[in-house]
Amino acid sequence: MIVQFYSRPNCELCVEGLQILKLVQEDIPFQIEQVNIEENDALHGKFMVMIPVVELKGEVIQFGRLDYPTLMMALSD
Repeated sequence: MIVQFYSRPNCELCVEGLQILKLVQEDIPFQIEQVNIEENDALHGKFMVMIPVVELKGEVIQFGRLDYPTLMMALSD
């Protein structure tokens, strides 16, 4: 399973979100594909006010302030 993590450089909320996502990864095996939205105009326009964004199979699981319980539930299905 590959989870996309959309973020941008110099985003403290993104750093915190990635740490939480990695905690979930300790309990559920999956790969994290980090995507810098500033390298893609379409993604930047779509996610710039939402980051960090966690997406699985094209569906946004959570964005903004990420939390362990929500990610754990969504990724354990």
